[in-house]
Amino acid sequence: MRKFTLFFTLLSILSLNLPAQSHHLMPVPRRVEWPAGQFRLDKQFTLTVSKSAPENLIAAADRFMRRLDGRTGLFLLQIESDFIRNDNLPKEANLDIQVERKGKLELGEDESYQLKVDADGITLTATTDFGAMHGLETLLQLLEVDADGYYFPAVQIEDEPRFPWRGLMIDVARHFEPMHVLKRNLDAMASVKLNVFHFHLTEDQGWRFESKKFPKLHEMGSDGLYYTQDEMRDLVAYAADRGIRVVPEFDVPGHSTALLVGYPELASAPGPYTIERKAGIMDPTLNPTIDATYDLLDTLFKEVTDIFPDVYFHIGGDENNGKQWDQNADIQAYMKANKIADNHALQTEFNRRILKTLTSYGKKMMGWDEILQPDLPKDAVIHSWRGKEALYAAAKDGYQAVLSNGYYIDLCKPTDHHYLNDPLPASMTADLTADQKARILGGEATMWGELVTPLTMDSRIWPRTAAIAERLWSPESVKDVDDMYRRLGVISLQLEELGLLHIASREMIMRKLCRGPHTEPLRVLLDVVEPLKGYERNPASKFYKMLSPMSLFADAAGPDAAGARIFRAQVQAYLANPTPENKAVIRAQLLAWRDNHAQLKPIIDRSPVLKEVEQLSANLALISGLSIAVMDEVRPYEDTMDAAFEAAKEQGGRTELMVVDAIQELIKE
Repeated sequence: MRKFTLFFTLLSILSLNLPAQSHHLMPVPRRVEWPAGQFRLDKQFTLTVSKSAPENLIAAADRFMRRLDGRTGLFLLQIESDFIRNDNLPKEANLDIQVERKGKLELGEDESYQLKVDADGITLTATTDFGAMHGLETLLQLLEVDADGYYFPAVQIEDEPRFPWRGLMIDVARHFEPMHVLKRNLDAMASVKLNVFHFHLTEDQGWRFESKKFPKLHEMGSDGLYYTQDEMRDLVAYAADRGIRVVPEFDVPGHSTALLVGYPELASAPGPYTIERKAGIMDPTLNPTIDATYDLLDTLFKEVTDIFPDVYFHIGGDENNGKQWDQNADIQAYMKANKIADNHALQTEFNRRILKTLTSYGKKMMGWDEILQPDLPKDAVIHSWRGKEALYAAAKDGYQAVLSNGYYIDLCKPTDHHYLNDPLPASMTADLTADQKARILGGEATMWGELVTPLTMDSRIWPRTAAIAERLWSPESVKDVDDMYRRLGVISLQLEELGLLHIASREMIMRKLCRGPHTEPLRVLLDVVEPLKGYERNPASKFYKMLSPMSLFADAAGPDAAGARIFRAQVQAYLANPTPENKAVIRAQLLAWRDNHAQLKPIIDRSPVLKEVEQLSANLALISGLSIAVMDEVRPYEDTMDAAFEAAKEQGGRTELMVVDAIQELIKE
């Protein structure tokens, strides 16, 4: 599988690099060279795969052809799955895919591939079908167009992932997500080479797993919104066909309200319990001192493991506030009799018993970093969410670990925040040995479900998660933020081909808010705002409950305000080089913002739901007008300026203007 090594050596001497803007690969391959030349695409394009190729690769090749056809409109040959290897194909197909064996869907499997494109054709080779599927995604991203039609640029790629664990967690417990939403996100994961789907199935707000052993779990804890066992098996198979492992999470002993609705006798405080409608850290917790708790979990987990074959099983284990344990006299007596010092030690004992159960079913227990306590068996896997300190401490102590701190995409941080967050930055890991570094398996983007619905889920995951996927796949040295954003814009449009609504949902929400198709003034405002960051949008569950509307102005606003980012770059360019041309660009944008409020006001007047952003729009118009005056050398009173800019920093509709600082920088003396 290393037959291209000599070719790379020669190519590094002879290659002609095409302009960077001609290529949009994400993730960036480990090694890539760009010789001169191209392969021109026409409707006769054909592909063939090796006779040893497994059926899931045949299906992936079919999907590749259909996506390529959809992008080019060439009416490519309609190749049936069993026809790809048929002798009726031309002897020399344009794309030749060769694999050695079917991959094992397990951590650390070979995902490497080699891709060569020249004027004569395309060769894709890989050890496993997973590597070949990654190569097909890279090839789709390579497609270019000019006046003569479509082509693939000549290229030589040798690629493999930096980390073996590259995941996305979706919380379906706070807000239920239908199967078609999950499947389109699995397709998107495969397109950017993610390989772990972390399926967060239980919470205080909902139980989503159909249990035939304990039917009251889903009958009483789900509002009727749960997945049947057949649906979950189908999802696991769908993911496996795309080289994606599915890791289920059943959060215990805390975050258990939905479980206790049907089985209150397992709680640490008397019931009854009802499904929680607010977000936050709740008191209800399983009683770790009674055998009935472990009897249910043992039987339930056996049922779960029959559906989810992956060796890893996530138990959550986070945010147990211990209040019910502290107030339960029987639990306190148990702790005293067994010399258990505190709640952390009690939860460690709970985890040890759960670990024993899971081990008996051939599973490896995984949990959030709260489970990292003294005497925790080394078989456990630590999922770090509160900081990298737990990640490195776990690795030093002999545990495998996965990073999610810095990848919480539900917090609506901009893409570069996540992109520059590396699990193993050289600057922070010099004291780790090679073995300790190897225990850090990779990372996961985490999409908690408090503020998303099927309509808005995609917009909170994509396209930012594509940048996280690059961080987990590509070399650490790949971290040019400007180039990342350039490529991300292209990848975002390509992701739409998979049925994602991350772009379309914004348009749908805008039309609803504007009560019609005339949405441009609202779009102008949305382009320069972002939702409040972190948990500021819904502190203490003050504004939103689980049944609240999630199709308001903040839901249409994106975590990366493109208009604001572009304007900030324009301001920096102007300040560095205050030419008349650069000034004209800035002034034209300020004029557009100044005048936009007058165009938006009639829409707001007939749509009361937009009243919450009226002042936000007026503030943008005011500071833009004041800034134009300064640029025209008519400086307003300082107190007027100060008051206007302070007001512009206030939130509106649970969003904030992202251009205030840039405008202030522009006009400061």
